[in-house]
Amino acid sequence: MKDKLLSSGLVYSTDSGRMCPQCRRPQAQCSCRLAVKRPAGDGIVRVSRQTKGRAGKGVTLVKGLALDDAALNALGKQLKTACGSGGTVKDGVIEVQGDHIERVMELLKAQGHNVKRAGG
Repeated sequence: MKDKLLSSGLVYSTDSGRMCPQCRRPQAQCSCRLAVKRPAGDGIVRVSRQTKGRAGKGVTLVKGLALDDAALNALGKQLKTACGSGGTVKDGVIEVQGDHIERVMELLKAQGHNVKRAGG
C-alpha cells in the first residue's frame, strides 16, 4: 500500500496534510526541501512594499535575512504581532500584510540588523 502511495500523485493527505511532490513526504518532514540552501546575502536586510499579484492589496516584504527557517518563522511572527496584522514566510522572504515599512525597519534595527528601504 505504501508503494502505491509513493508512486501516485498524492499532494494532500488527511493524516499528514500537504505532501511534497518530489520526495512524497509530509512537508514538515520533507527531505528535498532541507537540501535546498538559500544563497548567502550581502548582509543587508531590504524592506519593501509590493502590490503586484495581490489585487491592489499592499504587503511589506523583508528580504536578505541570513537565518534558518525556524528563526525566520519566529522573526516573522514577531513582526506580524508588532504590526498587528497577518502575513507569511515564503522562500526566505517575510511578508507582512499592509504598509508597515517604517515599523518593520525600526524593529529590525533594534535587533541589530543592517536595514535598507528598497523600491522607493
